[in-house]
Amino acid sequence: MFSPYYKRSGRHDPLDHACLNVALYGPQHRWVMTERGHSAVQRDAATLAIGPSTVRWEGGALAIDIIEGDTRLFVPWQRKVAGTVRVYPEMLNTAAFALDPRQSHIWHCLAPCARIEVEMTSPACRWSGKAYLDHNRGAEPLETGFNTWHWSRAHLKAGALVCYEGERGDGSLFASALRFDRHGVPEPVELPPIAALPSSTWGITRRTRSDIGVAEVRRTWEDTPFYARSELASRFMGEEVVAVQESLDMRRFSSRLVQFMLPYRMPRRTR
Repeated sequence: MFSPYYKRSGRHDPLDHACLNVALYGPQHRWVMTERGHSAVQRDAATLAIGPSTVRWEGGALAIDIIEGDTRLFVPWQRKVAGTVRVYPEMLNTAAFALDPRQSHIWHCLAPCARIEVEMTSPACRWSGKAYLDHNRGAEPLETGFNTWHWSRAHLKAGALVCYEGERGDGSLFASALRFDRHGVPEPVELPPIAALPSSTWGITRRTRSDIGVAEVRRTWEDTPFYARSELASRFMGEEVVAVQESLDMRRFSSRLVQFMLPYRMPRRTR
């Protein structure tokens, strides 16, 4: 949905603009977002192959086999990025939610809580921990439906809490909070108070929710001209939590400058 090539094409053939995005943070930072054409994409009911990488359901887990090269500004060669990520859902949710009155944009939190195992061979690293799996789909471009949005998710002792809010393309506001119980069943809950956050380095306005209206940015993982992803210390449902937070500015995304810059971070290959 962030592909500059797909945007220029008129968005007629999504399978001609497929990619696997991989972001490794820390000392061995890697960024992968190579777009590939229709001939490099194969899929069936259980498997999606994009170039040499595959995503498949196997033994109750979503297995992601990564064989890619990273992208760095002003560096013409790529470092290999290879390994396998397995996501094991601890609960499954069957309900999807519309983010606009016309139901042009649908969000589905498939696994509010999950377990992840990461085994990378290049760079060599491995770990396991908590995870989350969701899915978005839409009948119109994201920048048509939304000007901004803010999203945050936190594991609770029993389940998870997800907050979603922003401004739609027509200027109307939306906001919701969903609690998923230990079985993955969603229930709308009262929105916690707004917790203002400092803007990102690129000036992206960030916002989250917290029981006491206060949250702290522990780390900013992704800081781009139109998108920021952060780790927060917050409080939900009376629990001290570590939350993942995202803020997106689609007006920035649509600007000529950002559209000019994107191909340098998102190269395209036909295969």
